[in-house]
Amino acid sequence: MAQSSGMMLMPRTKRRHRSCTGRFTKVFDMTNSRSTRRLSRRAIITGAAGAAGLAAAGGTAWAIDRYLIEHTNVTSASDYQGLPGTQISGTTTATATSAGDGVIDGTTYTSSDRQITITQHTSGSGNSAKAWYVADVKLNDVTALRSAFAKNSFGTNIIEYPTTIAENVGALFAINGDYYGFRDTGIIVRDGIAFRDEPARQGLAIMRDGAMVSYDETSTNAAKLISDGAWHTLSFGPTLVNGGAVIEGIDTLEIDTNFGNHSIQGTQPRTGLGMIAANHFVFVVVDGRSSGYSNGITMTDFAQLFVDLGAQVAYNLDGGGSSQMVFNGSLVNNPLGKNKERGTSDILWIGR
Repeated sequence: MAQSSGMMLMPRTKRRHRSCTGRFTKVFDMTNSRSTRRLSRRAIITGAAGAAGLAAAGGTAWAIDRYLIEHTNVTSASDYQGLPGTQISGTTTATATSAGDGVIDGTTYTSSDRQITITQHTSGSGNSAKAWYVADVKLNDVTALRSAFAKNSFGTNIIEYPTTIAENVGALFAINGDYYGFRDTGIIVRDGIAFRDEPARQGLAIMRDGAMVSYDETSTNAAKLISDGAWHTLSFGPTLVNGGAVIEGIDTLEIDTNFGNHSIQGTQPRTGLGMIAANHFVFVVVDGRSSGYSNGITMTDFAQLFVDLGAQVAYNLDGGGSSQMVFNGSLVNNPLGKNKERGTSDILWIGR
Protein backbone atom coordinates (compact mmCIF):
# COMPACT_ATOMS: atom_id res chain seq x y z
CA MET A 1 0.00 0.00 0.00
CA ALA A 2 1.39 3.38 -0.99
CA GLN A 3 1.69 5.83 1.85
CA SER A 4 1.95 9.61 2.01
CA SER A 5 4.08 11.26 4.63
CA GLY A 6 5.28 14.62 5.85
CA MET A 7 8.45 15.92 4.26
CA MET A 8 11.71 17.44 5.30
CA LEU A 9 13.37 19.28 2.46
CA MET A 10 16.99 18.37 1.91
CA PRO A 11 19.63 21.04 2.25
CA ARG A 12 21.11 22.54 -0.85
CA THR A 13 24.30 20.78 -1.79
CA LYS A 14 27.61 22.58 -2.09
CA ARG A 15 28.38 23.63 -5.64
CA ARG A 16 31.15 21.70 -7.30
CA HIS A 17 33.11 22.32 -10.43
CA ARG A 18 32.26 19.77 -12.74
CA SER A 19 -6.81 17.28 -22.88
CA CYS A 20 -6.43 17.52 -24.87
CA THR A 21 -7.36 19.50 -27.94
CA GLY A 22 -7.51 18.21 -31.46
CA ARG A 23 -4.54 20.25 -32.53
CA PHE A 24 -1.74 17.77 -31.96
CA THR A 25 -2.89 14.32 -30.98
CA LYS A 26 -0.74 12.00 -33.05
CA VAL A 27 1.41 9.68 -30.96
CA PHE A 28 3.99 7.96 -33.13
CA ASP A 29 6.52 5.16 -32.88
CA MET A 30 9.83 6.57 -31.70
CA THR A 31 11.86 3.37 -32.01
CA ASN A 32 13.97 4.90 -34.76
CA SER A 33 14.26 8.34 -33.16
CA ARG A 34 17.56 10.01 -33.98
CA SER A 35 17.67 11.95 -30.72
CA THR A 36 20.61 11.93 -28.31
CA ARG A 37 20.66 12.41 -24.57
CA ARG A 38 23.19 13.70 -22.06
CA LEU A 39 26.29 11.76 -21.24
CA SER A 40 26.07 10.49 -17.68
CA ARG A 41 28.14 12.50 -15.24
CA ARG A 42 29.90 9.24 -14.45
CA ALA A 43 30.94 9.15 -18.11
CA ILE A 44 33.03 12.32 -17.85
CA ILE A 45 35.84 9.88 -18.13
CA THR A 46 39.50 10.13 -17.27
CA GLY A 47 42.39 7.71 -17.56
CA ALA A 48 43.25 5.08 -20.14
CA ALA A 49 39.91 3.27 -19.90
CA GLY A 50 38.06 6.52 -20.43
CA ALA A 51 40.17 7.46 -23.41
CA ALA A 52 39.56 4.06 -24.95
CA GLY A 53 35.82 4.41 -24.40
CA LEU A 54 35.68 7.84 -25.95
CA ALA A 55 37.79 6.68 -28.87
CA ALA A 56 35.36 3.83 -29.40
CA ALA A 57 32.55 6.38 -29.56
CA GLY A 58 34.19 8.08 -32.49
CA GLY A 59 37.40 9.67 -31.27
CA THR A 60 38.46 11.26 -28.01
CA ALA A 61 38.59 14.83 -29.26
CA TRP A 62 35.26 14.61 -31.04
CA ALA A 63 33.49 13.02 -28.08
CA ILE A 64 34.84 15.57 -25.60
CA ASP A 65 33.82 18.42 -27.86
CA ARG A 66 30.38 16.96 -28.51
CA TYR A 67 29.41 15.86 -25.03
CA LEU A 68 31.47 17.87 -22.53
CA ILE A 69 32.58 21.25 -23.85
CA GLU A 70 30.08 24.10 -23.57
CA HIS A 71 28.84 25.56 -26.84
CA THR A 72 26.71 28.69 -26.49
CA ASN A 73 24.27 29.63 -29.23
CA VAL A 74 22.38 32.31 -27.30
CA THR A 75 23.76 34.37 -24.44
CA SER A 76 21.29 36.22 -22.20
CA ALA A 77 18.55 33.79 -23.20
CA SER A 78 15.97 35.71 -21.17
CA ASP A 79 16.35 38.62 -23.61
CA TYR A 80 16.32 36.55 -26.80
CA GLN A 81 13.63 37.38 -29.35
CA GLY A 82 13.55 34.01 -31.07
CA LEU A 83 14.67 32.35 -34.29
CA PRO A 84 14.07 34.39 -37.45
CA GLY A 85 10.57 33.89 -38.80
CA THR A 86 9.16 32.32 -35.64
CA GLN A 87 7.69 35.39 -33.97
CA ILE A 88 4.11 35.92 -35.05
CA SER A 89 2.83 39.48 -35.34
CA GLY A 90 0.61 40.30 -32.38
CA THR A 91 1.85 37.38 -30.28
CA THR A 92 2.98 38.44 -26.84
CA THR A 93 5.56 36.73 -24.67
CA ALA A 94 4.45 38.55 -21.52
CA THR A 95 4.05 36.33 -18.47
CA ALA A 96 1.41 36.31 -15.76
CA THR A 97 1.95 38.84 -13.00
CA SER A 98 1.91 37.28 -9.55
CA ALA A 99 -0.78 38.42 -7.15
CA GLY A 100 1.94 38.54 -4.50
CA ASP A 101 -0.35 37.39 -1.72
CA GLY A 102 0.89 33.82 -1.33
CA VAL A 103 1.59 31.93 1.87
CA ILE A 104 4.01 29.01 2.32
CA ASP A 105 2.95 26.27 4.73
CA GLY A 106 5.46 23.41 4.73
CA THR A 107 5.50 22.18 1.16
CA THR A 108 2.35 24.01 0.13
CA TYR A 109 2.05 27.45 -1.43
CA THR A 110 -1.32 29.14 -1.78
CA SER A 111 -2.15 32.48 -3.34
CA SER A 112 -5.13 33.94 -5.16
CA ASP A 113 -3.64 33.01 -8.55
CA ARG A 114 -1.62 29.82 -8.00
CA GLN A 115 -1.50 26.81 -5.72
CA ILE A 116 1.31 24.28 -5.27
CA THR A 117 0.94 21.23 -3.04
CA ILE A 118 3.82 18.75 -2.77
CA THR A 119 3.35 15.33 -1.21
CA GLN A 120 5.76 12.46 -0.62
CA HIS A 121 4.75 8.85 -1.21
CA THR A 122 6.36 5.48 -0.54
CA SER A 123 5.56 1.87 -1.24
CA GLY A 124 7.25 -1.50 -0.88
CA SER A 125 10.51 -2.35 0.83
CA GLY A 126 13.93 -3.78 0.01
CA ASN A 127 14.30 -4.40 -3.71
CA SER A 128 10.74 -3.25 -4.33
CA ALA A 129 10.99 0.01 -2.40
CA LYS A 130 9.74 3.09 -4.20
CA ALA A 131 9.70 6.77 -3.20
CA TRP A 132 8.07 9.48 -5.27
CA TYR A 133 7.04 13.11 -5.00
CA VAL A 134 3.97 14.73 -6.51
CA ALA A 135 3.48 18.46 -7.01
CA ASP A 136 -0.17 19.28 -7.70
CA VAL A 137 -0.23 22.71 -9.36
CA LYS A 138 -3.20 24.92 -10.19
CA LEU A 139 -2.66 28.17 -12.07
CA ASN A 140 -4.99 30.95 -13.12
CA ASP A 141 -2.72 31.57 -16.13
CA VAL A 142 -0.36 28.99 -17.64
CA THR A 143 2.25 31.67 -18.38
CA ALA A 144 3.05 31.54 -14.65
CA LEU A 145 4.79 28.28 -15.56
CA ARG A 146 8.18 29.44 -16.81
CA SER A 147 11.35 27.90 -18.20
CA ALA A 148 14.97 28.80 -17.45
CA PHE A 149 18.30 27.69 -18.86
CA ALA A 150 21.54 27.03 -17.00
CA LYS A 151 23.69 30.18 -16.90
CA ASN A 152 20.87 32.00 -18.75
CA SER A 153 22.42 30.64 -21.95
CA PHE A 154 21.12 28.35 -24.68
CA GLY A 155 23.44 25.82 -26.28
CA THR A 156 24.89 22.39 -25.65
CA ASN A 157 26.57 20.97 -22.52
CA ILE A 158 25.75 24.08 -20.45
CA ILE A 159 24.73 22.95 -16.97
CA GLU A 160 24.06 24.18 -13.44
CA TYR A 161 22.44 22.67 -10.39
CA PRO A 162 18.64 23.04 -10.41
CA THR A 163 18.72 24.98 -7.12
CA THR A 164 21.17 27.43 -8.68
CA ILE A 165 19.06 27.98 -11.79
CA ALA A 166 15.98 28.33 -9.58
CA GLU A 167 17.67 30.84 -7.30
CA ASN A 168 18.86 32.92 -10.24
CA VAL A 169 15.34 33.37 -11.59
CA GLY A 170 13.50 33.62 -8.27
CA ALA A 171 11.70 30.30 -8.56
CA LEU A 172 9.70 28.93 -5.66
CA PHE A 173 9.09 25.56 -7.33
CA ALA A 174 11.05 23.82 -10.08
CA ILE A 175 11.69 20.48 -11.72
CA ASN A 176 14.36 19.44 -14.20
CA GLY A 177 13.36 19.81 -17.84
CA ASP A 178 14.12 17.79 -20.95
CA TYR A 179 17.91 18.28 -20.86
CA TYR A 180 17.73 19.89 -24.30
CA GLY A 181 21.44 20.75 -24.00
CA PHE A 182 22.66 17.23 -24.68
CA ARG A 183 21.07 17.31 -28.12
CA ASP A 184 21.19 19.48 -31.19
CA THR A 185 17.77 18.35 -32.43
CA GLY A 186 14.16 18.90 -31.38
CA ILE A 187 11.78 21.83 -31.33
CA ILE A 188 12.52 24.01 -28.32
CA VAL A 189 10.05 26.80 -27.55
CA ARG A 190 10.22 28.31 -24.09
CA ASP A 191 8.11 31.16 -22.72
CA GLY A 192 6.74 31.60 -26.24
CA ILE A 193 10.21 32.01 -27.81
CA ALA A 194 11.72 29.57 -30.33
CA PHE A 195 15.31 28.57 -29.59
CA ARG A 196 15.65 25.49 -31.79
CA ASP A 197 13.70 24.21 -34.77
CA GLU A 198 15.11 20.79 -35.72
CA PRO A 199 12.16 18.35 -35.68
CA ALA A 200 13.18 14.86 -34.63
CA ARG A 201 10.87 13.09 -32.19
CA GLN A 202 7.64 13.07 -30.23
CA GLY A 203 7.26 16.39 -28.44
CA LEU A 204 5.00 17.98 -25.89
CA ALA A 205 3.38 21.40 -26.19
CA ILE A 206 1.99 23.36 -23.25
CA MET A 207 -0.48 25.75 -24.81
CA ARG A 208 -1.45 29.27 -23.78
CA ASP A 209 -4.99 28.09 -23.00
CA GLY A 210 -3.59 25.77 -20.31
CA ALA A 211 -3.88 22.56 -22.34
CA MET A 212 -1.05 20.09 -22.78
CA VAL A 213 -0.79 18.08 -25.99
CA SER A 214 1.63 15.58 -27.52
CA TYR A 215 2.60 15.94 -31.15
CA ASP A 216 4.91 14.69 -33.89
CA GLU A 217 7.73 17.23 -34.29
CA THR A 218 8.38 16.07 -37.83
CA SER A 219 4.90 17.16 -38.92
CA THR A 220 5.23 20.81 -37.89
CA ASN A 221 7.69 23.57 -37.00
CA ALA A 222 8.34 26.15 -34.31
CA ALA A 223 6.58 29.02 -36.11
CA LYS A 224 3.40 26.96 -36.58
CA LEU A 225 3.42 25.84 -32.96
CA ILE A 226 3.80 29.40 -31.69
CA SER A 227 1.05 30.56 -34.05
CA ASP A 228 -1.21 27.84 -32.68
CA GLY A 229 -0.55 29.02 -29.13
CA ALA A 230 2.42 27.03 -27.81
CA TRP A 231 3.92 28.52 -24.65
CA HIS A 232 6.46 25.75 -24.07
CA THR A 233 7.57 22.73 -26.05
CA LEU A 234 9.57 19.87 -24.56
CA SER A 235 11.55 17.36 -26.58
CA PHE A 236 12.30 14.09 -24.79
CA GLY A 237 9.45 11.62 -24.29
CA PRO A 238 7.81 9.36 -24.75
CA THR A 239 4.24 10.47 -24.18
CA LEU A 240 3.02 8.38 -21.27
CA VAL A 241 -0.70 9.07 -21.19
CA ASN A 242 -3.14 10.33 -23.79
CA GLY A 243 -6.89 10.61 -23.38
CA GLY A 244 -6.54 9.52 -19.77
CA ALA A 245 -5.09 6.12 -20.73
CA VAL A 246 -1.58 4.64 -20.62
CA ILE A 247 0.02 4.58 -24.08
CA GLU A 248 0.65 1.01 -25.22
CA GLY A 249 4.17 -0.06 -26.08
CA ILE A 250 6.06 2.56 -24.07
CA ASP A 251 7.89 -0.17 -22.19
CA THR A 252 9.81 -1.07 -25.36
CA LEU A 253 10.78 2.37 -26.67
CA GLU A 254 14.27 3.81 -26.46
CA ILE A 255 14.97 7.54 -26.65
CA ASP A 256 18.77 7.62 -26.67
CA THR A 257 21.31 4.84 -26.94
CA ASN A 258 24.54 6.80 -27.36
CA PHE A 259 27.73 5.95 -25.47
CA GLY A 260 27.54 6.44 -21.70
CA ASN A 261 23.76 6.56 -21.32
CA HIS A 262 21.40 4.44 -19.31
CA SER A 263 18.44 2.99 -21.16
CA ILE A 264 15.16 4.68 -20.33
CA GLN A 265 13.68 1.22 -19.92
CA GLY A 266 13.70 -0.96 -16.84
CA THR A 267 13.34 0.35 -13.31
CA GLN A 268 14.71 3.90 -13.30
CA PRO A 269 14.44 7.27 -11.55
CA ARG A 270 12.03 9.41 -13.57
CA THR A 271 10.60 12.91 -13.98
CA GLY A 272 7.37 13.68 -15.80
CA LEU A 273 4.50 16.10 -16.00
CA GLY A 274 0.82 15.64 -16.62
CA MET A 275 -2.31 17.69 -17.17
CA ILE A 276 -5.49 16.90 -15.25
CA ALA A 277 -7.42 19.77 -16.80
CA ALA A 278 -6.52 23.10 -18.36
CA ASN A 279 -4.15 24.95 -15.99
CA HIS A 280 -4.15 22.02 -13.55
CA PHE A 281 -0.90 20.06 -13.69
CA VAL A 282 0.90 17.31 -11.81
CA PHE A 283 4.69 17.08 -11.71
CA VAL A 284 6.08 13.73 -10.55
CA VAL A 285 9.63 12.77 -9.59
CA VAL A 286 10.45 9.16 -8.70
CA ASP A 287 13.79 8.44 -7.04
CA GLY A 288 15.71 5.31 -7.95
CA ARG A 289 18.89 3.23 -8.10
CA SER A 290 19.04 3.18 -4.30
CA SER A 291 18.27 -0.22 -2.81
CA GLY A 292 16.19 -0.06 0.35
CA TYR A 293 15.15 3.54 -0.31
CA SER A 294 13.81 3.61 -3.87
CA ASN A 295 14.73 1.40 -6.80
CA GLY A 296 12.81 3.46 -9.34
CA ILE A 297 9.87 2.67 -11.58
CA THR A 298 9.18 1.17 -15.00
CA MET A 299 7.87 3.37 -17.80
CA THR A 300 4.44 1.73 -17.79
CA ASP A 301 4.09 1.98 -14.02
CA PHE A 302 5.19 5.62 -14.21
CA ALA A 303 2.42 6.27 -16.71
CA GLN A 304 -0.04 4.54 -14.40
CA LEU A 305 0.90 6.92 -11.59
CA PHE A 306 -0.30 9.78 -13.77
CA VAL A 307 -3.51 7.99 -14.67
CA ASP A 308 -4.16 7.38 -10.97
CA LEU A 309 -3.67 11.11 -10.38
CA GLY A 310 -6.30 11.90 -12.98
CA ALA A 311 -3.98 13.08 -15.76
CA GLN A 312 -5.45 13.20 -19.27
CA VAL A 313 -2.02 13.71 -20.85
CA ALA A 314 1.43 12.96 -19.41
CA TYR A 315 4.96 13.13 -20.79
CA ASN A 316 8.31 11.72 -19.73
CA LEU A 317 11.23 14.11 -19.14
CA ASP A 318 14.92 13.52 -18.50
CA GLY A 319 15.41 11.04 -15.66
CA GLY A 320 18.10 9.11 -13.83
CA GLY A 321 20.24 11.22 -11.53
CA SER A 322 18.80 14.31 -13.24
CA SER A 323 15.35 13.70 -11.73
CA GLN A 324 15.07 16.59 -9.30
CA MET A 325 12.39 18.71 -7.66
CA VAL A 326 13.06 22.00 -5.86
CA PHE A 327 10.85 23.95 -3.47
CA ASN A 328 11.63 27.15 -1.60
CA GLY A 329 15.37 26.90 -2.24
CA SER A 330 15.84 23.25 -1.25
CA LEU A 331 15.97 19.92 -2.98
CA VAL A 332 12.74 18.01 -2.31
CA ASN A 333 13.71 14.53 -3.44
CA ASN A 334 16.82 12.44 -2.84
CA PRO A 335 18.44 11.75 -6.23
CA LEU A 336 19.96 8.26 -6.42
CA GLY A 337 19.65 8.13 -2.61
CA LYS A 338 22.78 10.31 -2.34
CA ASN A 339 21.18 13.67 -1.47
CA LYS A 340 23.26 15.32 -4.20
CA GLU A 341 22.21 17.44 -7.11
CA ARG A 342 23.28 16.84 -10.69
CA GLY A 343 23.81 19.64 -13.16
CA THR A 344 21.16 20.03 -15.84
CA SER A 345 20.53 22.33 -18.76
CA ASP A 346 17.05 23.61 -17.94
CA ILE A 347 14.18 23.74 -15.49
CA LEU A 348 10.47 24.41 -15.48
CA TRP A 349 9.60 26.75 -12.65
CA ILE A 350 6.91 28.76 -10.89
CA GLY A 351 7.50 31.87 -8.80
CA ARG A 352 5.70 33.17 -5.77
